[in-house]
Amino acid sequence: MKMQVLAKAKINLTLDVLYKRPDGYHEVEMVMQSLQVADLIELALRQDDTVSLQVDRSDLPADESNLAYRAARLLQREHGVKLGVDMALQKRIPMAAGLAGGSADAAAVLWGLNRLWNLNLPQSELERLGALLGSDIPFCLRGGTVLARGRGEELLELTAMPECAVVLVKLPIDVPTAWVYGQYQARADLRHPDTKAMLAALAAKDLAAVAANVGNVLECVTIAAYPAIAEVKAELAKRGAKAVLMSGSGPTVFALADDEAAAEALADGLAKRWQAEVIVTKTSKVGCEDGRTSFVAD
Repeated sequence: MKMQVLAKAKINLTLDVLYKRPDGYHEVEMVMQSLQVADLIELALRQDDTVSLQVDRSDLPADESNLAYRAARLLQREHGVKLGVDMALQKRIPMAAGLAGGSADAAAVLWGLNRLWNLNLPQSELERLGALLGSDIPFCLRGGTVLARGRGEELLELTAMPECAVVLVKLPIDVPTAWVYGQYQARADLRHPDTKAMLAALAAKDLAAVAANVGNVLECVTIAAYPAIAEVKAELAKRGAKAVLMSGSGPTVFALADDEAAAEALADGLAKRWQAEVIVTKTSKVGCEDGRTSFVAD
């Protein structure tokens, strides 16, 4: 028995760091949004407890350091599963990009194996397990438009963001998330996103207001180290994007557009100019879904 699962990327419409917690993590408040661009994971049932993973990129590990592999093993241990799985991952989400690609893969494995192994676990249990592996995994399981607090694992579903096209520009640099948070220092002059205004914009289903209220406090760290991010933002804004922002800890910049034609116009020539990975995609209302018939590489 086999199944395919789409593991969808995310962007942060807002990302605010509130304070440093006693456990060493940062308390965050962020509005997260799923995208249609997705990795594809094929799961093939095994009758023994073997777990294997194949990947289509030489720079992506396929062992226990991969979150997808760890998710399968965690689910086995926590619920005494004696079955196994052979997994094959087709990577479509840029890596080390602030798009939660690894977290999306782990979420898709939990989501898919819950079905393949007939565990019938509730969403809350899948999200609990996901939080043991990574802060973004609970969101990637739930998907859509969500307010995340705590380390990112405390989720509140929001009114769905009005559908729109999204351009992703991932520069050829890798930015470790832990490094960005480690460098972050609260300052009085920092511009923090207005989360309340974003929530009101979403409740009103007002895309223009959503675009006007995007914000990411971590830009102060990542852009200082990699000023090309600001240059990409400026170019997209000059081309007429509805909103432009760095996603997560970076380095990916996203731009919002009304439709695919407008997004294609924004994206034209950027890959060559910046030696970047450029993707035109759309917003999504889910984080994981059956990929057997719906997978299209963006």
